[in-house]
Amino acid sequence: MTDFFELAQPGITELSPYQPGKPIEELERELGISDIIKLASNENPLGPSPLVTRRLAEEMDELARYPDGSAYLLKHKLQEKLGIDPQRLTIGNGSNDVLELLARVFLSPGAASVVSEHSFVVYPLVTRALGADLVTVPAKNYGQDLEATLAAITPKTRLVFIANPNNPTGTWVGRAELVAFLEQVPASVIVVLDEAYFEYVEEPDYPNGLSLIDQYDNLVVTRTFSKAYGLAGLRIGYAVSHPQIADLMNRVRQPFNVNAMSLAAALVALDDDEYLQRAIALNTQGMKFLTEALDQMGIGYIPSVGNFVTIDFGRDAMPIYQALLREGVIVRPIGVYNMPNHLRVTVGTPGENARFIDSLQKVLAAGG
Repeated sequence: MTDFFELAQPGITELSPYQPGKPIEELERELGISDIIKLASNENPLGPSPLVTRRLAEEMDELARYPDGSAYLLKHKLQEKLGIDPQRLTIGNGSNDVLELLARVFLSPGAASVVSEHSFVVYPLVTRALGADLVTVPAKNYGQDLEATLAAITPKTRLVFIANPNNPTGTWVGRAELVAFLEQVPASVIVVLDEAYFEYVEEPDYPNGLSLIDQYDNLVVTRTFSKAYGLAGLRIGYAVSHPQIADLMNRVRQPFNVNAMSLAAALVALDDDEYLQRAIALNTQGMKFLTEALDQMGIGYIPSVGNFVTIDFGRDAMPIYQALLREGVIVRPIGVYNMPNHLRVTVGTPGENARFIDSLQKVLAAGG
């Protein structure tokens, strides 16, 4: 019998498949329960904008046609909203797609990427899949230590990944710290600033990566419509970079990598400022509720500027996770991030947040 693992590239055989948050339908099948809430995948609890759903209904008649592979309208809408030259843009099937495109352009056996401990699992995934070396820098207070990251750069380094804010910890780096880092990074090293949760951040010292693009040719900023814009199910994101980097990414990008519904939805979402502000306000209020409740319970957590909070139980968190499932509450265990004592919880609606806290109190009282 042929062993296909022997035929595969070594970097791929070392990987484990990405494990998303448990779907509601799966828990219904496993436990036979209903009235389940999911706070596991950092989704927007508002659901999509009504303007988006109306636009999608109009788009249905065009499903037999291929989408615009150049994403012309979306690129020019982003130019209008954010002041970005369309030549700097690469549109992807979620920001994960553009992260992989960057890896395909710049990584190969003999090259290396630098990531932080506890950083987004996709960074090591795309690195190892291409046979490149992965250098992991120890975290500092669960966040990225930029001084240690700088020290880890060698002549082999092609990419440095920085999630700001970081998933799953919610930590962030300030503007002065980031600029000091960028000033010292060799021009031949691409710094990938992943700003998937950018819209939620209200810290005054948090840097807008797009304001630094003109100063640093080796800086790439990635963003997504999956979080604050409520389009996770449609998978659409983008990268902003030097035009040459965008050109290289578009050379390896699959034709029609973003579908017509996603393009239409993103175009409308960018104009729905009222929805975006509601989503941000809901998150701010929900984060305050959750952290105050955890403080009252005497439970530790990592301060977060995203739309989630990572809770530290000081012991193996899997029994608590399993007990919450039996209560119909799905959160996210993050042992894969070397954080077995933590659970990540997405900020939900007021009702979902209250139910999570009530369920957590019940589980802990029962010794879960």
